Amino acid sequence: MEFKPRILVFTCNWCSYAGADLAGMLRLSYPPTIRIVRVMCSGRVDPTLVIEAFKSGADGVLITGCHPGDCHYMKGNLYALRRFLLLRRLLADMGIDPRRLELRWISAGEGSKFAETVKWFTETIKSLGPARA
Repeated sequence: MEFKPRILVFTCNWCSYAGADLAGMLRLSYPPTIRIVRVMCSGRVDPTLVIEAFKSGADGVLITGCHPGDCHYMKGNLYALRRFLLLRRLLADMGIDPRRLELRWISAGEGSKFAETVKWFTETIKSLGPARA
């Protein structure tokens, strides 16, 4: 049976969620194994949400936000970057491969980039296998 990874994607309301919406409007295909959670800003993705996602069975977590300098909340995406870097180290200490967490900048007009990012991340997680054996 083929491994179908469970991936949680946090998208910021102002850019990457609109990018995901554009991908849908353009009928760009990407794996249906993702679940999108819209947050007002990528900087609002609390590290406990990411850890809870893995505890609840997620095989991967992708955080997407506005490009640096374009954040609706000025520096929210930079806070997300700091948390992401710390979270990767924490996940490694917890025995979770840090490659299971990724951060990408995707603007509202980058529907194709959203689709390609999801495809790439899904393939990455497939290559790693299930988070829990």
